[in-house]
Amino acid sequence: MIFFEDVQPGTVRETGSKTVTAEEIIAFAREFDPQYFHLDAVAAKDSIFGGLVASGWHTASMAMRLMVDSFVGTAASIGSPGFDDLRWRVPVRPGDTLRVRSTVLDKAPSQRRPDIGSVRFTTECLNQRDEVVMSLTSIALYRRRPA
Repeated sequence: MIFFEDVQPGTVRETGSKTVTAEEIIAFAREFDPQYFHLDAVAAKDSIFGGLVASGWHTASMAMRLMVDSFVGTAASIGSPGFDDLRWRVPVRPGDTLRVRSTVLDKAPSQRRPDIGSVRFTTECLNQRDEVVMSLTSIALYRRRPA
């Protein structure tokens, strides 16, 4: 288990990868973001994207899954109060392979709860061409190591 005390500013963590399919893009869009450029490859050709693209929320969900599978699952994480600066920088298309790189910016013990601390990260989701498709700054709450 990785506790608050184990996390150090400057540490970079990377995930495994995931290749996105058109079927996944469409299934996510049907349920959560039913805009035509996420649902219909033919109609999407007339959009500003020039073809089918994943919802930004789908991209964020895939990035979260990659992080949980790679490192959040072994952390003493107790959730997050949120994030800042979420940007979808490059459209995610069928066949793209995504991975995540997360860097610890800083950390601070809680002023109110001595059993937890907050850790701030900058996180980038990259495609197979190393283009940043999504970026954000987030805060994670970690349990402190028991005495």
